[in-house]
Amino acid sequence: MLFLFVIALFVLGSALFFLLPALVAREVHHEHSAPRAVTCPETQRQVAVTIDARHLAATSLSGTPDFRLSDCTQWPERAKCAQNCLPEALRSDAYTQGEVEPSRSVRQFYHLPVLLAAFTAWYVGMIWHSPYLFRACWMAAVGLTPTQLKQLVNWFSPHLLTFAACLLFAYGVGWIQTWLSRKGFWPGIMASTLLWATLVVATLPSTLSLPRDLLVIEAGYTLIAAILVGAIIGGLNGKLVLPERGRLEA
Repeated sequence: MLFLFVIALFVLGSALFFLLPALVAREVHHEHSAPRAVTCPETQRQVAVTIDARHLAATSLSGTPDFRLSDCTQWPERAKCAQNCLPEALRSDAYTQGEVEPSRSVRQFYHLPVLLAAFTAWYVGMIWHSPYLFRACWMAAVGLTPTQLKQLVNWFSPHLLTFAACLLFAYGVGWIQTWLSRKGFWPGIMASTLLWATLVVATLPSTLSLPRDLLVIEAGYTLIAAILVGAIIGGLNGKLVLPERGRLEA
């Protein structure tokens, strides 16, 4: 459990500086990357414009989002226009699926497989540290008495911390897969194993002083959990998704 806490704190700290801002920027990019139909103020014609989602995502991280267009059906002839249609583009909804061919550069992120993978990793940890497997060995390595262990189990903070670590790890695997644009069972396992190895190497200096039995138990659990996370996210990526709003209303 101490090894898990070290990994959890490292993951949480890393997420504050890297993962969470990257996810926020990705959500901003995904929300504004689709083309939108507007009326050109100069020609009074219906045109399709695209907001520069990459620039918007990058500037959003600094707290001052900058909106501008990256494409228009009247460009390049009117590429130097004043972009006065931008307010209407921000108010307009994106094209519905099928009306416009989506850009290949837009990579969709699926949250449900990530949530399922995080819960699976957390639940496997409960089984791994149960009396049926390695609880006795883990207690001996940590030096906890049954009374101290019972108090630890009754606290909510250890469970929340370990689940947060599982969730952030799963989102990290999902982000890597989306960034690489690779789906499938084995690519997911490769991505999760790579992230697991990176975390192990990063936390190695602070864990060498821990008992060897504890390191073996926690390393075995985290590796198995990482493989399961990668398999679930990779295997269900694009399959386990929320239904579209239009289909729900229909």
